[in-house]
Amino acid sequence: MTTIFDAPEEFAATALAGFCQIYPNHVRLITNGVVRATAVPKGKVSVVVGGGSGHYPAFAGYVGQGMADAAVAGDVFASPSTAAVARVCRQANNGGGIILGFGNYAGDVLNFGVAAERLRAEGIDVRIIAVTDDVASASADEHAKRRGIAGDLLVFKIAGAAADAGLSLDEVERVALQANARTVSFGVAFAGCTLPGAKEPLFTVPKGRMALGLGIHGEPGISEQDIVSARELAAVLADKLLGEKPAGCTRVAAVLNGLGSTKYEELFVLWTEVQKKLSSAGLEIVHPEAGEFVTSLDMQGCSLTLTWLDEELERYWAAPCDAPAFRRGRPDAVELRMDVIVDEEAAPAIPAASDASRKSAACISALFNEIAAMLKEKEPELGRIDAIAGDGDHGQGMQRGSDAAAKAMVAAVAAGAGAQTTLALGGDAWADRAGGTSGAIWGLLLRSWSNALSDTDAPSDAAVAEGARLALDGVIRLGRARLGDKTLVDSLIPFVEALTSETAAGKPLADAWKTAAAASEAAAQATASLTPRLGRARPLAEKSIGHPDAGAISLGMVAQLAAGFVAARR
Repeated sequence: MTTIFDAPEEFAATALAGFCQIYPNHVRLITNGVVRATAVPKGKVSVVVGGGSGHYPAFAGYVGQGMADAAVAGDVFASPSTAAVARVCRQANNGGGIILGFGNYAGDVLNFGVAAERLRAEGIDVRIIAVTDDVASASADEHAKRRGIAGDLLVFKIAGAAADAGLSLDEVERVALQANARTVSFGVAFAGCTLPGAKEPLFTVPKGRMALGLGIHGEPGISEQDIVSARELAAVLADKLLGEKPAGCTRVAAVLNGLGSTKYEELFVLWTEVQKKLSSAGLEIVHPEAGEFVTSLDMQGCSLTLTWLDEELERYWAAPCDAPAFRRGRPDAVELRMDVIVDEEAAPAIPAASDASRKSAACISALFNEIAAMLKEKEPELGRIDAIAGDGDHGQGMQRGSDAAAKAMVAAVAAGAGAQTTLALGGDAWADRAGGTSGAIWGLLLRSWSNALSDTDAPSDAAVAEGARLALDGVIRLGRARLGDKTLVDSLIPFVEALTSETAAGKPLADAWKTAAAASEAAAQATASLTPRLGRARPLAEKSIGHPDAGAISLGMVAQLAAGFVAARR
């Protein structure tokens, strides 16, 4: 288990700071990530990678010559926020555009995607590469739905080499997409991982058994079988991948990846059998690697990744590089950057507000103080629900996000903010601190809701209901979830529909909210019968059946608390 830490909530940030102290000739610490410590030519395409922490050496360990220019780091197993991604990209921008790479997980897709939209609006050309190598999570016909696991290393290495070779943004994007399309992975776990501060692992595997098709965020496998010999395990891993070998392909890059607690000697033993298996399939292995490249904290297990090489991909896979956790050949000598990094965010502007709107802002702030206190108490329960078919971090993310939102709202009210600004700044703080899918969704939800409010007037009942409708529209548009997907949306839609219809019928807000909260809570409980169609739980659909969705449950909890709050102030 993860045993060395001070405050669990500071684990990721402290680890990143220590990493940068150890590798000052490779990386420089910035807010929410790292950038290259070495100079790069102006106009070079920047490769920026990232995701949640807990996967070292992914992603900060990939930053250096011939690889990435920067890495964004979220909290453990949680996507970095939209603001964090955009902030790191601005620091890494060299003027040639940005390749933004990450594993294909809902929170990353949302946060990196919205960040890319913001950066494009600022005039920075950004291209998205979502790695989709995990064959256990979707069929070959649905390649775009696959998760990104250890294939991150190969795709990002190839993209980084292409960028350092001076290719244009269009060409680097083309090469990276080709590498992703020709990369496949499959893994097994012998024991689950434990989050810092947690007393139990996110999942367990019965003694003598192994889980097949693991995820790298503490998700359990999609099936189990007895532990087998190295020879048989090599066949389990390789056979899943060889079925997707392109016709005529004879050369392959291979990475045998340890997940955190598997000894290197074990990997070396397994490699001898993997090599036999690949060679017998008529494949020549180019620059094989065995070690830890994409881990899952202290998970015991391993995965095999193959990239089906063509001449171009092989050239970039074999190219020299020098990153803290991955080195090859002898890159050209380069100088360290000597400039001073300006890494400060400007304080948010607080528009003038009326007395009525400031009074409403204080009420909103008081509500979110209560929400934060409730979610802190419910953190273990929400984590337990999420761990059934996810990574178990939902409670932690909701607690962090709501606490940050509450504090931001207190500061906004103290600065004289009105209702609209207070709710918007609270949403931004929630997204920035929580990270992950829930952080992105709640940040988007609150900021969208704020657009129906005003800093000049107290919000009317109709404006509150309209805000709920805007929140739903924003979540559906960018989050892409629909009714029946077993997500927060299944609880949000009944809430919004009830609140809208009740207020339109002339019901007081307190009564309308009570009805809407009841509808939301009932719908959240009803998600137990649904099969997930989005997110990390989708590959574990059978394990999810019979258990409600954690995101829908937490929304129902918040709606019910708010109903009591509104009723007490009628």
